[in-house]
Amino acid sequence: MRQVFADTLYWVASITPGDPWYAPTLQAVAALGPAHLVTTEEVLVEFLSAYAGRGAYLRQEAMKTVRAILANAHVTVGPQTHESFMRGVDFYASRADKAYSLVDCISMNTMRQMSITEVLTNDHHFTQEGFTVLIKR
Repeated sequence: MRQVFADTLYWVASITPGDPWYAPTLQAVAALGPAHLVTTEEVLVEFLSAYAGRGAYLRQEAMKTVRAILANAHVTVGPQTHESFMRGVDFYASRADKAYSLVDCISMNTMRQMSITEVLTNDHHFTQEGFTVLIKR
C-alpha cells in the first residue's frame, strides 16, 4: 500500500471546517485513494499545540483526534526518541539558510528513513527538499 507522510497542516485542516486548507485537504485525500499514513509524535505535539488556546471544546476534539490516530491501524506514528531529536537538530543546523522548523526537519528525516516521497501538506519547505506536497489550492 502507498505510504504518505501526514504533516501537521493535514491533521489541523482535516478536523477544522473553517480552516482555509480544509477543502484542499479533502480534495487531496479523495485524489490519493487508499494509503497508509505515517506521522510522528512530534507532529502530534505540534497539532495539539495548535489547539492549546482555542477553548476547551476544540482542545477535547484535538485530543480525541490524537487518540483516534494512535488507535488507527492505517496510521504509523513514529516515536519521539533522543536519536530522532538529535538527527533533527543536526539537519536543522545544516539548513541555517532555510526557515524549517525542527518538527519539519524531524519529519523530513523520517520520510527519508522510510523512503516516503509524498506528504499531505502545503508547506513549501518539503518541496525544497525534493518531496511532493499533495495539498494544493
